[in-house]
Amino acid sequence: MLTIVCGGLLAWASEGLKERQQANIALEQKKNILATVMEVKDGDDVNAIYAKRVKAYVIDFNGNVKEGLTPNDVALGAEYKKSAEQRLLPVYEIVSETDVNKVESVVLPLFGFGLWDNIWGFVSLEHDMNTIQGVKFAHKGETPGLGARIDSEDIQSRYKGKKVFDGDNLVSVTMMKGEGNDYSSDQHKVDGMSGATLTGKGVNNMLKDYLNCYLNYIKKKKVNA
Repeated sequence: MLTIVCGGLLAWASEGLKERQQANIALEQKKNILATVMEVKDGDDVNAIYAKRVKAYVIDFNGNVKEGLTPNDVALGAEYKKSAEQRLLPVYEIVSETDVNKVESVVLPLFGFGLWDNIWGFVSLEHDMNTIQGVKFAHKGETPGLGARIDSEDIQSRYKGKKVFDGDNLVSVTMMKGEGNDYSSDQHKVDGMSGATLTGKGVNNMLKDYLNCYLNYIKKKKVNA
C-alpha cells in the first residue's frame, strides 16, 4: 500500500514539475522574442506585454498563412531537418502599443548548427523588412568563453541596424573571422569572435538559411511597407 501511495505522489509531483518547466520555457521564449525589439526589465509582466504586442501565426515557404496552426504546433528542430520548401515557419508580429493594427516589426525564429551542437534564436526586422532591430542567439553546447559568447549582449548588439538586403538581393549579415575590427561602415558585416570561427560560420549559415526560408513572406511585407 505504501508503495502505491509513494508512486502516486511521485507521479503527481513529476507532472506538476513538468507543467512548471513548460510554463518557464514558454515565458523565456516570450521574453526572448520581446527582447529583440525592446528592453525587458526585471519585474515586467512579460505575459501581459506579449499578449498586448504580439500577433503570432505560421506560414509556409511561399509566405502563405497556415490556418489552424500556431507557433506552439511547430518544433523548429524537426522542421530544420526538412528542406526549406517543406518547413513550417512561425512569425511574430510586434504591433504598436497604441494601435494593434499597426505592425512595427516582425520577429523570425532561427535554427542551425554551431561547432558542437544546435544553435537557435530570433531576428527582428524593422517595418522596412530590411533593417535588423535586434537578435537573440542561444546554443546547446558551444565552447565556454569562445563560441558560447553568441548568447551575450556584446555579440548580439553588433547586429542592430545592419541590413539584410543589398538592393533587391538578400545578402544577410556575415560575422567575420577574427575580432577587434571595425565594420560600422559596412551594412552587411559584424565583428567576429576570437577562437570561434566555426561557431561564427554556423551563425552565418543559420541566419541566411532562415532569411531565405522567409524570403517570400518578407517580399510580400516589403511591398506593403
